[in-house]
Amino acid sequence: MSHPTFVLLYVDSPARSEKFYTKLLGTPAIESSPTFALFALQPGLMLGLWQRDGVEPAASAPAGGNELAFAVENNEAVLATDPDGHRLRVFAPAK
Repeated sequence: MSHPTFVLLYVDSPARSEKFYTKLLGTPAIESSPTFALFALQPGLMLGLWQRDGVEPAASAPAGGNELAFAVENNEAVLATDPDGHRLRVFAPAK
């Protein structure tokens, strides 16, 4: 069986979200248009930001209905949100 290669977040403003994720990830989008932005997270995994209004079939998840988690080495946990309310969790994995 294949494995997931994309995480898609439905956003209100791809340009605003692209700017936010460019700063957060420290890398520019590898593809960008008025309705979509794409980031390479690591080999074989991409983050897509797709304008909610143009998705077919229509997205049923509410704004902020998703969460991205980032593992770090220290034991401080942080929870924040992106411009569309998607939760961003920073955590240290159990050792």
